[in-house]
Amino acid sequence: MRIVPSAHVAWRGVIPVLAVLFGVVAPLAAGAQQPKYVLKIATVAPEGSTWMQVMREIDAEVRRATNNEVGFKIYAGGVQGDELVVLRKVRSGQLQGGGLTGQGLGQIAPAVRVMEVPFLFSNYAQIDHVRDKLGARLESILHDSGYTVLGWADIGFVYLFSKQAIATQADLKAAKMWLWEGDPLAEAFFRATGIVPVPLAITDVLTSLQTRLIDAVYSSPLACVATQWFTRVSSYTDLPVTFATGAVVVSNTAFDAIPAAERDKVLAVCHQKFRELQLKARQQDAEALVEIEKSGVKKASVTPAEVQRFTAMGRSVWPQQVGKLYPQELLDAVTAAVAEAAASGH
Repeated sequence: MRIVPSAHVAWRGVIPVLAVLFGVVAPLAAGAQQPKYVLKIATVAPEGSTWMQVMREIDAEVRRATNNEVGFKIYAGGVQGDELVVLRKVRSGQLQGGGLTGQGLGQIAPAVRVMEVPFLFSNYAQIDHVRDKLGARLESILHDSGYTVLGWADIGFVYLFSKQAIATQADLKAAKMWLWEGDPLAEAFFRATGIVPVPLAITDVLTSLQTRLIDAVYSSPLACVATQWFTRVSSYTDLPVTFATGAVVVSNTAFDAIPAAERDKVLAVCHQKFRELQLKARQQDAEALVEIEKSGVKKASVTPAEVQRFTAMGRSVWPQQVGKLYPQELLDAVTAAVAEAAASGH
């Protein structure tokens, strides 16, 4: 995996961090017939990514499977605005959907943020188990709020990246930490750790690192590469604080306008390709962390005592958000599923 700096890249990723989701779909060849049903989807994810390649494949396969009845038009790189703007455009009919991080999904249905509470998951096997058990319920929650999930995407485990090493709570309190503006879950976590972060739109983060308005961010490794944030930090904390998820969603109104037989074909293609995307993203996220270290960013190891301290602070957020983001019963169902996976050796 080769890291290529690009100062103009902007990505709206996580916990979501952060999340990178999908890139731009190549335009139709000259003279090609437009599908009858075109789903216009916007994302802040950069071009040239794995997500771009998979979405291009999805678009091509959907067109073939539906005999060119259905296709996608993807707007990449935030050209349609951030996730809040994208959702406003969906409501107005200018767009039909978006590739969203947990932050955007939470604007639609706050309860889905239960998947991103701090220090919930230890590995991907646990995430897969929870999705197997509760994925349909989470999709139903989004559907009841007006959106159909075409597929879930992994943004990845989220780490702290900083100019000065962060290995203790004291280090974290001394950092000028970025906060994704409008993210209640991240804000609650940082409040629990005793710091006052700097709220910024994600598109302002790289510049703010350059000017030292902030000196620390949270991101998955792959997202940190895609945004080029890794070029402006010198350390990362070897303790993932959360898992960032995302999804491509379309409005029920737009999706239900497509004949049922064609909708089934779209979903069949998306379910297969999004699983492939999850596996590719996980592999490349691990590779990205290796490459970040090779670029000179040093790992800050956290002692077991500090791990316990960070974990306790993060998990104190769980009950605080009951009734604000998610119901207690859903939190209990998720944590029980995680415990089941852990008991089976994952």
